[in-house]
Amino acid sequence: MELFLTLLRKPLFFRFTPFELPVGFFAAEDEGRTEEPTEHKIRKAREEGKVAKSVEFSSALILLFGIIAIAVLSKYLLSNVVSMLRFFYRSSTEVDITREAVLLPVFYRYFLRLVLPTVAVAFAAALIGNLVQVGFLFSTKPITPDFNRIVPHFGRYFKRALFSGEAAFNLGKSVFKVLVIAVLAFLNIRAEFPRISRLMTLPFLAGMGVVTSIAFRVIVEASLAMLVLSIFDYYFQRRQHLESLKMSRQEIKEERRMYEGDPLIKSRLRERMREILTRNMMRAVPKADVVITNPTHYAVALEYRRIEMEAPVVTAKGADNMALKIRELAEESSVPVVENRPLARALYDEVEIGEAIPEKFYEVLATILAEIYKLSGRAAEVV
Repeated sequence: MELFLTLLRKPLFFRFTPFELPVGFFAAEDEGRTEEPTEHKIRKAREEGKVAKSVEFSSALILLFGIIAIAVLSKYLLSNVVSMLRFFYRSSTEVDITREAVLLPVFYRYFLRLVLPTVAVAFAAALIGNLVQVGFLFSTKPITPDFNRIVPHFGRYFKRALFSGEAAFNLGKSVFKVLVIAVLAFLNIRAEFPRISRLMTLPFLAGMGVVTSIAFRVIVEASLAMLVLSIFDYYFQRRQHLESLKMSRQEIKEERRMYEGDPLIKSRLRERMREILTRNMMRAVPKADVVITNPTHYAVALEYRRIEMEAPVVTAKGADNMALKIRELAEESSVPVVENRPLARALYDEVEIGEAIPEKFYEVLATILAEIYKLSGRAAEVV
């Protein structure tokens, strides 16, 4: 007895009371996945066949179009059934089935006549249902064997099957479908009860017509009700799909690093490009013909070679500290510095380095350059 009590006191990994299940049993695998999925994650899931889709919608369409097809083709189907029965009844006394293999081809012929039209309509309805929900998508990923699924994750399975919003929704959906079909059947039978009570007095075909019309109405009304239900089911499945694709912040960082590059490396590359651009600009300032300033916030260096260029070209520009460096270097290199606030700001905003100035600035720059050439004793060059 003491040994038994000792064993009971030991923390065996499988010992728990019915109301004290291990906490890890229902731990979500996607804990920490709080971020909305990126466009790349959604696109990748779609390529793998993981899309939001309501099976109820396709099933309702198949049922609705299928029953309508049977109703429209009822005369055709009935005539083929009668013809088939006549043939086989007649052949039962005329054909030796042990020697003559004529019944099987006839059976297949009648089978295709009866089944193929309805199956074709049902297939078209299923195709339309899927195209409406997910568009044109072909992927073999969902049907590819995955040996990792041979051993299921029982904790995740029981949580999803019994203790999740999806399980509650599916249970409510199933109960609702049963109730709707039961109510519709009850209402239709009650409405036709006087005709049903007289079935024993009606001819066979007339009685079959009564039963068939009631069944047809019940199925059509039920399929329409399922179609309405499938709209809510689709939005629920879409929400569940997006929920399953949610990502953690670390996953978003990894994806960004994979497809956009490491942010640290990109920032270093940008810094390096700025250094190269600044160095090139500083080399171009001494060769400039004029530097237009704000005077303290902007500086734009312009170079003009009449034979080589159609108009003056911006060779360097900067704001604040960079503008100060450009002015200082221009003064050291004896490059004329001209203060023109609106012109400096406009050139800085509208013209990139290496670009010629727009035509609207020709007149004012021609005046400035002509004055500079006059003071420096250079031959006048008209812009």
